Amino acid sequence: MTQSGHCQSVRRLLRIGPKPTDESQTDDGSADMPLFNIGFVIFPDLTQLDFTGPLQVLSRLPQSATHIVAKSAASLPSDCGLGLVPTHTFAHCPPLDLICIPGGSEGVAGVINDRETIEFVRQQAGVAKYVTSVCTGAFVLGVAGLLKGRRATTHWAYTDLLSLVGATYEKARVVKDGNVITGGGVTAGIDFGLSVIAEIAGETTARRIQLGIEYDPAPPFDSGHPDKAPTIKSELLSARYDEFRAMYRTRIEQAVPF
Repeated sequence: MTQSGHCQSVRRLLRIGPKPTDESQTDDGSADMPLFNIGFVIFPDLTQLDFTGPLQVLSRLPQSATHIVAKSAASLPSDCGLGLVPTHTFAHCPPLDLICIPGGSEGVAGVINDRETIEFVRQQAGVAKYVTSVCTGAFVLGVAGLLKGRRATTHWAYTDLLSLVGATYEKARVVKDGNVITGGGVTAGIDFGLSVIAEIAGETTARRIQLGIEYDPAPPFDSGHPDKAPTIKSELLSARYDEFRAMYRTRIEQAVPF
């Protein structure tokens, strides 16, 4: 199988499902327009939902093509064991209209010092209409110099570290500053995706997609934000996040100056 055939097969495997016909146009009814190229940069040990949440939403953007991009064509493990297969390598990725960097505590810690990844993100961001991230993917943008002087958000456990990459933390699930759009932790990626759809194709299109994926969250517990669960927050910081926070500080300081 050729490289092109392989990529097409993988793209079919990654496609969550066909776009419903009622989502096939933007709010102004236009269907005859160039494809809008969306690219997700993936790497080992990313948080699967940081990637697949916005992927599920953005893959339904009318007149778009979705590209899953990595350093090599080899499959990559997510932090929950789900294997992910790129459709493109850095070397063969087309210019992107939107670049998105998912997060993952361990995955981002392992990639923010990777010169090839950071340079690819920086180059694509130079031509992209939208430069975006979910969760701790913000620090990949930051090390690439793309958050300097910007308002941004990230996973709650890492918000105070945004200043290390020149950003100002804004308390919100989705923050837009110019063409830079950042999402909060994990599940915020779905809110992020819908917000991006509304920005690009209009609120009506975003509402159709929201209904299509039946996104109507009603969590069984009211503990999805640290303000609502301060005791659990303290436990999680000491048990899980303190080690990664220290690692981020060190590796951001070691990174090429932004």
